[in-house]
Amino acid sequence: MKIVFTGGGTGGHIFPIIAIVRELRKLALNEKLEIYYLGPKDEFGEIFLSQEGIRVKNILAGKIRRYFNFSSIFLNFFDILFKIPFGILQSFSWLLFKNPDLIFSKGGFGSFPVVISGWLLGIPIFLHESDISPGLANRILSKFALEIFTSFPNTEYFPPSKIYLVGNPIRTEILKGSQTEAKKFFQITGEKKVVLILGGSQGAQRINEKILEILPEFLKNFEIIHQCGEKNYKETKLITDGLLKEELKKYYHLFGFLKEDQLKLAYAISDLIVSRAGSGTIFEIAALAKPSILIPLPEAAQDHQIKNAYAFKQTGAAIVIEEENLTPRFLLERVRAILENQKEIERMSLAAKEFSKPLAAKIIANFILEYLT
Repeated sequence: MKIVFTGGGTGGHIFPIIAIVRELRKLALNEKLEIYYLGPKDEFGEIFLSQEGIRVKNILAGKIRRYFNFSSIFLNFFDILFKIPFGILQSFSWLLFKNPDLIFSKGGFGSFPVVISGWLLGIPIFLHESDISPGLANRILSKFALEIFTSFPNTEYFPPSKIYLVGNPIRTEILKGSQTEAKKFFQITGEKKVVLILGGSQGAQRINEKILEILPEFLKNFEIIHQCGEKNYKETKLITDGLLKEELKKYYHLFGFLKEDQLKLAYAISDLIVSRAGSGTIFEIAALAKPSILIPLPEAAQDHQIKNAYAFKQTGAAIVIEEENLTPRFLLERVRAILENQKEIERMSLAAKEFSKPLAAKIIANFILEYLT
């Protein structure tokens, strides 16, 4: 049984694929599985995929830039005339040789050559959309998919006849963190409530800046685990080392990137999560039943993070602060308002749990195996 996964290459694409692959292996005990990932070169993705025993093949993949200047026009011209056609040729040749039973696409520009080639070869195509508002690639590729799995109710654009609402696949292992282990690993004092600040797989520089502006006052009230992004780590560490008095440093735990084993501990020990509004993180927060403050990335295509965030907020599980309204003191006051009110914590936690769909990866894996057997 050969299954090819494809996607755009960000953590938002890679981690759901990993979650589905893990469930496939649990369920297909008597089946020989050959699992591949076909997509553009991405060192971040390749590390995680290879650790799961997923064989990676790189192709070229162009993209359409929807901001207009001389550079974007030239790059769009080059990608449309050269990179995309060559990527389709690469994908077509590889798929013809491997002859997989199914292609599962997470969307993004990187999936375009693979899905088009698969359709030309008559290979069944399943698609998953993480966000309420699909990107351009998934809007086009949905026409070639047999089934479309969605994360949010009322996902835009797709025909209802093709849609299966399952949620966003999450790695169930990250739900199993131990508070005792977390306290030891992070050296949590236990004197204050813990706030986990996440910026996605690449960090969030502007959120970092707001946090640092008021960090000493934050730490007088709360203990913080802060994922600042690998590229921001050295600068953030240098600033905080000079900014914080010795008596406050024990309440601040800085990381460039939290690996899976670390992230599950951070989730377990945190009382509140402050994060961007990627679908993957939202569904992890929901499955953990944690209250959250979401700060959507304003540049996200189709405003999908803003739409994701407000859909989650409507359940009562989160507070949304748009970046234009984000000030350090306002963020601190919002954190206080939640964590100093136990009833509010319980209300938001219950709403998050009711929204959650922790079995999404298992449902998709079951669907794939039933289709192929």
